[in-house]
Amino acid sequence: MSEPIKNNSEIVEIFRHLIRDQLGLLGLIIVVLIIGSAIFAPLIAPYDPIAMNIPDRIQGPSFAHILGTDQLGRDTFSRVIYGGRVALQVALPTIAGALFLGLLLGMIAGYGPKWLDNLILLFFDTVRSFPTVMFALAVVALVGPSLNTVIMVIMATSIPTYGRVVRTMTQSIKTSEFITAERSLGASTVRIMGVHILPNVLGPLAVLAAMDIPTIVGLEAGLSFLGMGVKPPTPSWGSLLNDGYSLLRNTPWLIIAGGIPLILITLGFTFLGEALRDVVDPKLRGRGGSK
Repeated sequence: MSEPIKNNSEIVEIFRHLIRDQLGLLGLIIVVLIIGSAIFAPLIAPYDPIAMNIPDRIQGPSFAHILGTDQLGRDTFSRVIYGGRVALQVALPTIAGALFLGLLLGMIAGYGPKWLDNLILLFFDTVRSFPTVMFALAVVALVGPSLNTVIMVIMATSIPTYGRVVRTMTQSIKTSEFITAERSLGASTVRIMGVHILPNVLGPLAVLAAMDIPTIVGLEAGLSFLGMGVKPPTPSWGSLLNDGYSLLRNTPWLIIAGGIPLILITLGFTFLGEALRDVVDPKLRGRGGSK
């Protein structure tokens, strides 16, 4: 019973820290609003985001269309709201897949034999040797633009980042006294990695993942801006920027509507990640020394 109580008290302490940290609280509010608007997009958006209305094309902000319309008469506000859903549909699976594979490979590399460590590092270095944008453009050019292609490309290029972080932490933790004691008591490798190493690497890894979400959303927006991301007419913040750029003099509201969400999601997850790092890192350092 003591471990659940300890975990619950840690969660409460994290929330208390976020409430006391003004930037952290602001980041949490922004993140909740973005996620909430994406989840409840059908209830929030006043119009169908892909429905064309040619007579109302290129209209400025008004009571009927608070962010105006685009060159096809589609409501910009509705496309911004649904664009957030697309951004999260890319970011969340990408982060989840990259975290899982990076965590698995990183722990194996950090705890396994030297030859296996070198082999996994070679894989990480090979993947990271390709610039992310150029790699994405090459893959999309070969298989065609789609939501799944964007997810797989960004996930593949993110795995080495998490894997290297986990490897470094695993190598540091496995030389700790409590790990040596566990080995002397006959603990198996699976138990040591699952019970002692895994909990100590999850906290910093989660913080890193939270701060990487804006980067992933930005990559998706960049690919969509170039016409290599999600297929039209699916709304995306990047495609909004592309529409606004091509009609900048006539429709400046499209650039603003596509740019502000990217700024907000960057600020929100950055502020939240910084606040979480301030409270998580000391706890993990203390936990490692107490075992």
